[in-house]
Amino acid sequence: MYNFLKGRLIIVRLCLMAACLVLVGIGIATIYSVGNPAELSPASETGNLSNLWKTQIQYIVVAILGFIVVNLINYRRLGSISYWFFAGVLVLLAYLLVSRYLVELPFAPPSRQGVHRWIVLHPSLPRIQPSEFCKLAYIVVLAWYLRYRSNYRSLSTLIGPFALTLLPMVLILLEPDLGTVLLMMPILFTMLFVAGAKVKHLLIIILMALLVSPLLWNKMKTYQRNRISSVVLQNTWVREKAEKYPWLGQVLVGTKFSEKQWKSDWGWHLIRSKYAVASGGIKGYGFRKGPFVKYNFLQERHNDFIFAIIAQQWGFLGCMVLLILYTIIVSCGLEIAVHNTDPFGKLLAVGIVAMFVVEVIVNVSMTLGLMPITGLTLPLISYGGSSLLVNMASIGLLNNIGRCRPFTVAPKK
Repeated sequence: MYNFLKGRLIIVRLCLMAACLVLVGIGIATIYSVGNPAELSPASETGNLSNLWKTQIQYIVVAILGFIVVNLINYRRLGSISYWFFAGVLVLLAYLLVSRYLVELPFAPPSRQGVHRWIVLHPSLPRIQPSEFCKLAYIVVLAWYLRYRSNYRSLSTLIGPFALTLLPMVLILLEPDLGTVLLMMPILFTMLFVAGAKVKHLLIIILMALLVSPLLWNKMKTYQRNRISSVVLQNTWVREKAEKYPWLGQVLVGTKFSEKQWKSDWGWHLIRSKYAVASGGIKGYGFRKGPFVKYNFLQERHNDFIFAIIAQQWGFLGCMVLLILYTIIVSCGLEIAVHNTDPFGKLLAVGIVAMFVVEVIVNVSMTLGLMPITGLTLPLISYGGSSLLVNMASIGLLNNIGRCRPFTVAPKK
């Protein structure tokens, strides 16, 4: 028996790994389906869509190795090196910003569509996205920091956790990568709540954030406003009012609103994604069938909008199966957290579960037009090497935490 299968909670961990592998398989099948030879635009920024599934299989091999590596040692040993891991990721994020704003550095290619997120060691090697690795590094270091009760029980002691959160958030926001930034705060509040932070302190912080949000809105760039406002502007009545009253358009999008521009620019992906989902109906068109699968009507359909392609092929029933698989992963992760008495292990498991929950909710809501488009991918399914490696390593950590026997304290005689 392999070492990562031995230990406690074997049924829970087998269900966890089985759901993970099925999701990875769904991802491969969906990425393969959008490589239909009939597509109008065979080339994308990531290469020929018909070959992406082969590259994704290579990423899966690396991701499985990552799963095995994190199971070779007891998870508790990761805590002692968590600060070094976190610092290394911050250095990579700072390296990208220096290359973008100060001086061009090797291994950091020029900005693409206004973003500067990747490190390329060699053209033949996969790109590395430090912000993806930051998610896992952040969860590990925060769990290690919060394992002591004195680090979160008073309002003043919350400065430490928020410092660990805001530093990478600022670096990632400057890339920019809005999706990862939006992910970190829910993870922080979830882990603080589970650790035992006082609810009143968390509510005070949320209230302060709401009070300063108008200032942050004014500091946003126009395209960032447009992405957020596009959700509100789906309503025809709101669009009519924004076009009639210039001041409302100024508030919503930072400039004069135009119905024609909205439909052809920042509202384009949102409208097409909703069409793809709605056209799938109850059972969908079937594998490799449907206009949004065959033709390039929806950009990034192998990545950010892959849920829309699943909905078109397999309909409502297929989407429900997908969400059930994610529910299994979340349930198994929570079961592992509940059965671990080690504060570090419990918080680490909860943080990973929170990461999956937020990513799935944001990506699906983005596809359905319930949330702004942020670029947050669908875990274990969307195309991408860095995100797949991080997600598989996270599943490996959950397995590691469940496998290792928690600390027990003998009763005092």
